[in-house]
Amino acid sequence: MRRNLRVAPYAVCVRDGQLLLARSPGPDGTPEWVLPGGGMEHGEDPYDTVRREVTEETGYRIEVTGLLGIDSHRLVGDPRVGRRLDHQGLRIIYEGEITGGELRHEVGGSTDFAAWHDLDAVPALTRIRLVDTALRLWRERPPHGRLADRPVPRQMNEG
Repeated sequence: MRRNLRVAPYAVCVRDGQLLLARSPGPDGTPEWVLPGGGMEHGEDPYDTVRREVTEETGYRIEVTGLLGIDSHRLVGDPRVGRRLDHQGLRIIYEGEITGGELRHEVGGSTDFAAWHDLDAVPALTRIRLVDTALRLWRERPPHGRLADRPVPRQMNEG
């Protein structure tokens, strides 16, 4: 089975009760809202990646103002049906503040539209799960960067 690890930093940018999101085609082509951010280039620092990705996808420049947490997920394919992939995604969630630029849409990239959404309207949007996870991290600010329903794994030497 082929293994794949993808590390991607994202930014939660909230201003005046609104969240900045980008729109991307989902697996079936249906547009879905995502946090601005994405895959790191080899040798790139996550801090630099999130700033670059936000600018590429939204036109804004940001200052990273905090590290909210880490989200990890794993998808294992079923070799019986031809899916021979073991994929792990490690998503670094930063908080960002807009410092410049103007809202614009990405051309020729992974997203096609960027917009501000009222925080209370986000649950009604077609969005990826990471948007909800990141908003919970932003609201709850767990000191260890992990949500309560995803407990911190015990250390090997703990009883």
